[in-house]
Amino acid sequence: MNEIPETKYARSGELHIAYQAIGDGPVDVVTSPGWISHMEYQWDQPLLAHFLRRPTSYARTLLFDKRGTGLSDRTTGVPTLEECMDDIRAVMDAEEVERAALIGHYDSGAHSAMFAATYPERTSALIIVGGYAKGSRDETYPFGPDPAVTGMVADAIRDEWGKGTIVPVIAPSMAGDKSFADWWGRYERLSASPGAAASLFQMMAEMDIRDILPNIQAPTLVVHREHHPAVPIEGARYLAENIPGARFVALPGTDALPYTPTGGDDVLDEVEEFLTGVRSGAPSDRVLATVLFTDIVDSTKRASELGDTAWRELLDRHDATVRRQLDRYRGTEVKTVGDGFLATFDGPARAIQCALAVRDNLQPIGLDVRAGLHTGEVERRGEDVGGIAVHIGARVAALAGAGEVLTSSTVKDLVVGSGIGFEPRGAHSLKGVPDEWSLFAVRS
Repeated sequence: MNEIPETKYARSGELHIAYQAIGDGPVDVVTSPGWISHMEYQWDQPLLAHFLRRPTSYARTLLFDKRGTGLSDRTTGVPTLEECMDDIRAVMDAEEVERAALIGHYDSGAHSAMFAATYPERTSALIIVGGYAKGSRDETYPFGPDPAVTGMVADAIRDEWGKGTIVPVIAPSMAGDKSFADWWGRYERLSASPGAAASLFQMMAEMDIRDILPNIQAPTLVVHREHHPAVPIEGARYLAENIPGARFVALPGTDALPYTPTGGDDVLDEVEEFLTGVRSGAPSDRVLATVLFTDIVDSTKRASELGDTAWRELLDRHDATVRRQLDRYRGTEVKTVGDGFLATFDGPARAIQCALAVRDNLQPIGLDVRAGLHTGEVERRGEDVGGIAVHIGARVAALAGAGEVLTSSTVKDLVVGSGIGFEPRGAHSLKGVPDEWSLFAVRS
């Protein structure tokens, strides 16, 4: 049995995230597990232990259990992309890691990609192993599994969880290996409950990060098995083709687990060569952010009705209310625009929650506001921000009705699993912006 490293806890909001720090090499690496994990029981499997330990020859590696799994705090729902980003950041902060290479396996490739786009100054490299851009197939993305099949698999997970019966599906090379199936069955039981595992699997099928791929600036490596049982190789190739400058490597094999059947040395060879040959670039002024515009409805009419003094007092109360909510939801005030605000957020769900809170707290004092949100690449210009994402956010806000929080489809796709509901508002042409955009109103 392998020696188990010390398990520590990082605070991510109100939750505790279990993590381990192994190795002391010059490269900092954060490895995000795919689907499920258990910080301590993972070391009982020699193949996985080898896979985790080998990078310590050149790197200090941070490993962690996603919220709701393993030794991390349980949650009432599945984690969103935004919350998974929070957990990566929490683990890095706990170990005082300013900048790291991110390795994401399977669904965690999406979490790591989102982090890399949002925090380029904290991402030295991005490596996606067995990952995908969209978790299900449709007319715009023919590379994912059939949604009906995904639903059947989720049902099977609920019925068969903890027995190791899924091994022939996720690791065909290990089919018939009873010791591995026994270990995997207990790994399932220790990592998550049947309902949680099925919910995580279903949420993975709903993820869609296609819109953020062009915003990733870190040197990127995409590694994929040629006959991956869950993600066709075309899906991995799509990732590499849409991340600027990404390198794509196809390796022989049939397993979704990167460490079977031989310990994953071919994957590790590619990772080591990629990381030890990367030069550290200067942090960029371009980052992924969610842009929020708010505006008071019929402000000119209200000002005329109240008079200058009363209107100024009401505006002061408006500004104080908005700033309290920005502070509460970790938004950054960029500037006031007319009778509203422009703010940015590092996560779209927080931006939506902030917009709703602003609306709900201003209605009792007689102010109706509209809000518009979009997630995309923005350029920092001192205290200001610019770029096409800002223009899109402004155009979306202009189309919102009184009391409405309107978002682009990009925002909607990035908050899958958050519990936030939406109502379609149709496709719109946005002035000065190419193509038509599908817009969605946040359901109260």
